[in-house]
Amino acid sequence: MTRTSRHITLVLALTAAVAALTAGPATAANGTAGQREAVCAQDLAVRVTAPHGAWMGTLYRGQTFLVEEAGGQWVYGFAYGDINRRGWVQNGWFC
Repeated sequence: MTRTSRHITLVLALTAAVAALTAGPATAANGTAGQREAVCAQDLAVRVTAPHGAWMGTLYRGQTFLVEEAGGQWVYGFAYGDINRRGWVQNGWFC
């Protein structure tokens, strides 16, 4: 195997590994009021007072969010994990 072939093989392997690590799950869905939903996004910003409001913290894949009010592009509820406070998150990123 030539040096160029090894380089191409390495680049292809690294590209495949990055794609596997960053690919979002195909099952992401909207939140349901009254349900504690798992976050499917790599990270999901939690907003304090309103959608697009001040940033409070970040939920990461696998952490949970209790949806208290659902509907539309944003949901309100309780962010578990490091945040442990109520806030707003963008809808459509739950498992």
